[in-house]
Amino acid sequence: MAKLTKRQKEAAAKIEKGRVYSLNDAASLVKEVNYTKFDASIDLAVRLGVDPRKANQMVRGVVTLPHGTGKDVKVLALVTPDKEAEAKEAGADYVGLDEYINKIKGGWTDVDVIITMPSVMGKIGPLGRVLGPRGLMPNPKTGTVTMDVAKAVKEVKAGKIDFKVDRYGIIHAAIGKASFDADKIKENAEELLSTLIKLKPTAAKGTYVKSVYMSSTMSPSIAVDTKSV
Repeated sequence: MAKLTKRQKEAAAKIEKGRVYSLNDAASLVKEVNYTKFDASIDLAVRLGVDPRKANQMVRGVVTLPHGTGKDVKVLALVTPDKEAEAKEAGADYVGLDEYINKIKGGWTDVDVIITMPSVMGKIGPLGRVLGPRGLMPNPKTGTVTMDVAKAVKEVKAGKIDFKVDRYGIIHAAIGKASFDADKIKENAEELLSTLIKLKPTAAKGTYVKSVYMSSTMSPSIAVDTKSV
């Protein structure tokens, strides 16, 4: 087992063993236990009482964080020529169609989100093997396949994220940066958690939100009292 560094030990010592923190306290503490020299990501891991193997218990959705993610999201708009100007004005980093489809076929995936139009999905479908494993495949359910390309681009740039429960029943999402004020971290977390609660499947029985953990990149995680959310 790897030995903890001095900074890791100091960070771990600030978290009381066995204690669960209120969301408000966790948002403050996560800044204190961050020891990276860069602006670390603040992440939330929420374990839900669902069985993702059953279609009627799948939890997936989108949420626009009130304070954004703090990340400069690179957006590729795969659109027809008549939509290119609209996408560029909305802030898309890359705009085009065939040239980018060919680049992706060659292995290029240096983007965070791909937005496209329903009429173009026929061309993008074959890219599923490349885009699917990276979570980049456009999907109508997440608003990334739409005729209102400008709106979709603006929302993503403003802090809209999509999430999906993994096979263990856990939602992982980045909700900000260590440089954010504690209040902004808390409010972003509240927005995500309230959205998850609204998406509770009717087929899910028993405790829905089983556990919530907050952490920054490489930091120890902080248990959040589920009653506080």
